[in-house]
Amino acid sequence: MIVCLCHRISDRHIQQAVKDGVRDFEALQDETCIARNCGCCEDCAREVFDQACATITVHRRVPEREIASACAA
Repeated sequence: MIVCLCHRISDRHIQQAVKDGVRDFEALQDETCIARNCGCCEDCAREVFDQACATITVHRRVPEREIASACAA
């Protein structure tokens, strides 16, 4: 869906920016100019951005000893 009509920014653009490492809304604005013209899309853009950030999972390597102790419990 188009979030920003002024700059034709879609939810997919926002999601891709988050996948590419954008982690704050101001950086998203710098990259896309979203919510910088008329401002009508700001609430929706922030909501889509927050949802995209929430879906990013941080992968961490679990040491084998933690796996072994969890399996033994």
